[in-house]
Amino acid sequence: MSSPDAVPALTQTAVETAAAVRAGTTTAVAETRAALARIEALDPALGAFQLVRAEKALAEAAAVDARVAAGEHLALAGVPIAIKDNIPVAGEPMREGSAATSAEPRPADHEVVARLRTAGAVVVGLTRVPELCVFGTTDSVYGTTRNPHNPERTSGGSSGGSAAAVASGMVAVAHAADGMGSIRIPAANCGLVGLKPGSGLVPACMGAHSWFGMSENGPLATTVADAALVLSVMAGRPELAEVRMPERVLRVGLATGIPTPLATLDPQWKAAADRAADTLRAAGHEVVELRIPYPADPLPVLARWFAGAADDAAHEGLADRDLEPRVRAHVRAGRRLRRVGALRPGPVEKLRARVEAATADVDVILTPGLAQAGPLAEGWHRRGWVANLRANIGYAPYAALWNLLGWPAAVVPAGWHDGARVPLAVQLVANPTANGAGEALLLSVAAQLEAAAPWRRTAADVG
Repeated sequence: MSSPDAVPALTQTAVETAAAVRAGTTTAVAETRAALARIEALDPALGAFQLVRAEKALAEAAAVDARVAAGEHLALAGVPIAIKDNIPVAGEPMREGSAATSAEPRPADHEVVARLRTAGAVVVGLTRVPELCVFGTTDSVYGTTRNPHNPERTSGGSSGGSAAAVASGMVAVAHAADGMGSIRIPAANCGLVGLKPGSGLVPACMGAHSWFGMSENGPLATTVADAALVLSVMAGRPELAEVRMPERVLRVGLATGIPTPLATLDPQWKAAADRAADTLRAAGHEVVELRIPYPADPLPVLARWFAGAADDAAHEGLADRDLEPRVRAHVRAGRRLRRVGALRPGPVEKLRARVEAATADVDVILTPGLAQAGPLAEGWHRRGWVANLRANIGYAPYAALWNLLGWPAAVVPAGWHDGARVPLAVQLVANPTANGAGEALLLSVAAQLEAAAPWRRTAADVG
């Protein structure tokens, strides 16, 4: 195994790497070799990767170099990227964190993977998830994924493997997916930029029905520009890669109210949101206090979370007896809720109307990224269902509403939690608009926060 001291550190962003490969000052093969060396050295302690594609990745990198030499302009030329192990990658199994799933290779790439490869990205491996991507901590029979900033704590979930891979500097960018916060929760835990697109911008097509349309594919990155570049490729909208600072005064709604009585807001997470609001106010924007009408009855979102997992298990042909006890209980609850009519659309549409009315006079919503620092990493797949629910809802309550409504939402770093020794973060939300305008707005505000209060890109940069 390589010594971490002998491994080339991640110094370039994805934007810089792609430009350098196109210019001929480096190659896709060289960048892939460096990423594989970082994975070999760093991953044993962090558990980010389910599978590493060393030989295949190097062969694919050589093909990218040939395309560049032939004159192709590739947006992600030679950029090593990790793919969350919940969408198909041709020639590799898709285990979804479960020993019950098939070990047979998948015959074709998911459309998002195909777009990334067409743009010149090199898939170096698949990253770990909790079983069926259900929970906000990433551990399973395959191992525990740890937060690179503090390995005692979780990297979040369900895109915890992708977040650990990026936050440690193994790769600059990774694919992630978000059904109840699974991009934003790991981004908040690990000090990354993560963006969940609104409905329809990026192909979803996960599991049976993408958790009733709540799940979206999106990027995890260390910079706003990298997140925008990867999103632009995933969405097939090159213009999204051009991040501009806000061109007008925005009305920002600061919403630090707690979504559920099961959560308590840590003062350091509230302070992070308040500081971000001050930063935007200093940049000339108007900041107003905002109360989000979070549902008193959480059943509309919980029922879709539970039943979505149940339908995914059925879609993959998984028997209850082969699932982890916590997931087995989750799946059975989903089936019961479907039988009693808990998936009716009426309550969701009433909630949508209330949220739209409450937020009609703001451009962007600003909330804490989490209510508490993520819990300790170990053992969650061996604990009971109720313990997992309480932990997940208690520490990460701010994300799920925006999946239910299909609104774009992003997380950006916002300081450091001294007690937990992990990053702090804030969430930005926008009302969905056509052609990715909501996502572009979030990226512009995130870029303004990044410029005013820069963050350290990876755990290795934290002194």
